Amino acid sequence: MKINVGVSQRHVHLTKEVFNQLFDEALTKKYDLHQIGEFASHQVVNIRGKKDTLLKARVVGPFREYNQVEVAMSDAYLLGLRPPVRDSGDLKNSEKITLIGPKGEITLENACILSIPHVHMNFDQAHSLGLKNHQKVRIKMTKEKSGILDAYVKVSDNGFFELHVDRDDANAFLLNSGDEVEMVVEDDKNGMENH
Repeated sequence: MKINVGVSQRHVHLTKEVFNQLFDEALTKKYDLHQIGEFASHQVVNIRGKKDTLLKARVVGPFREYNQVEVAMSDAYLLGLRPPVRDSGDLKNSEKITLIGPKGEITLENACILSIPHVHMNFDQAHSLGLKNHQKVRIKMTKEKSGILDAYVKVSDNGFFELHVDRDDANAFLLNSGDEVEMVVEDDKNGMENH
């Protein structure tokens, strides 16, 4: 079946408490994201790892119950980090990273990851497709650079049917947001191991 691609740039999810340590202003929406209720904000932080390199990352709203920084591996090289490939919210033993905002800076333990490629969908879509949360699917690219990528199903109330990959994965297959790829469901329904 066909599915559209959403390319994720580096970004941060913050608790209200940490946001208030970095900004002396409200979190304000710049534009809506496809995942219902989520938005890219006007607020941007600098992120710093083990090197002095600073990279900008946009804050994604609304506030969450945990702090998470999602980067691509090319970003991680510049920051001097080696983040694990994880599902959102799976932060145990992830990388330490420093966030710098206009009000101050804060260093977060276990906060930086590489996001595993995943397919968002809501519960009705998952049911109609016979898919389960964390089930592995295969993504086939047939454009100028063809190939196959493993991804995992992510079911939520606000799920918008879309494949999410980071900028490095997109570049590897010459993909842009809005491109169409093929999702293949195989017999293996064991779900996401070790994630």
